[in-house]
Amino acid sequence: MAATVVESMAISRLSPSASAPRAAAVSPASSPLGRCDTRLLPGFDGLRMSSRVRPISPAKRLAGSLMAVRFGAVVCEASEATIQLPEVSKTTWQSLVVGSETPVLVDFWAPWCGPCRMIEPTIVKLAKAYEGKLKCYKLNTDNNPDIAAQYGIRSIPTVMIFRNGKKKDAVIGAVPESTLVSTIEKFVVR
Repeated sequence: MAATVVESMAISRLSPSASAPRAAAVSPASSPLGRCDTRLLPGFDGLRMSSRVRPISPAKRLAGSLMAVRFGAVVCEASEATIQLPEVSKTTWQSLVVGSETPVLVDFWAPWCGPCRMIEPTIVKLAKAYEGKLKCYKLNTDNNPDIAAQYGIRSIPTVMIFRNGKKKDAVIGAVPESTLVSTIEKFVVR
């Protein structure tokens, strides 16, 4: 798994003092950053702190500096920042949507559409939840205007449910997950 540096930051050494809170005490054994206690930093799933030592440059070594600089980075360990839905296009529409024996959810979207990007993680989540019972695809309306026009898409995001090759229902806009679930439940066989 490749890691990506999200943001680099300088980590100063903390020393225990009467005025410093107990959480900021020096604890080299418990911290991946050496002398900095990372309990003061917020924690997130898929993120970790990385510690690196920047070597002393030859110019600084000649000037008498013997200290290497320690710095940290927030590293994202997520496999993908966003998991993408498979795309459907004019060439694959007939085989993937119209010819499907299982119900199909199609997300009509465009790359410039903010609400489309907001609703995509919800659709990805539902695709995983209904795996085997529902196929989920996305169709870029900029690249496939003829299909969008054929189904009367005037606003995006629009989510359509197809069953046996026919349009059964549509939800327009960035709606909550519960709205999509209630629409899907009408057409998914239990």
